[in-house]
Amino acid sequence: MNLVEKTSMKPEIPYFEIGDTVDVHCRILEGEKERIQVFTGVVIGRSGSGTREMFAVRRIVQGEGVERKFPLHSPRIAKIAVTRAGVVRRAKLYFLRDRVGKAVRLKERRIDPKQRQKYANKAGRGEVV
Repeated sequence: MNLVEKTSMKPEIPYFEIGDTVDVHCRILEGEKERIQVFTGVVIGRSGSGTREMFAVRRIVQGEGVERKFPLHSPRIAKIAVTRAGVVRRAKLYFLRDRVGKAVRLKERRIDPKQRQKYANKAGRGEVV
């Protein structure tokens, strides 16, 4: 089963954790044309493993909270870029749904690139993009 799943998994996925702010570049099909749309938000949860791994991203659009779940190894995801690392103490950040304004912000976790690479290798997630 693992051999079959490895063929459909992406070779390089950036290391990101819950609480990180990410830019998810999604491929959107409009008729015959294809374009890339960026969804920027805070990762509020991860679930699953292997090809079934998903992550949920939340952002505020015109005062309304928008959440979207993405399959990590989907071919529709062109790129995931980590823009900011957040300090959190929970596995799921569902409590952010009840917060408004400045209360939604998370403290920034400062890690130099060498240390981030060490964490990425330790977690077995591959290279940082």
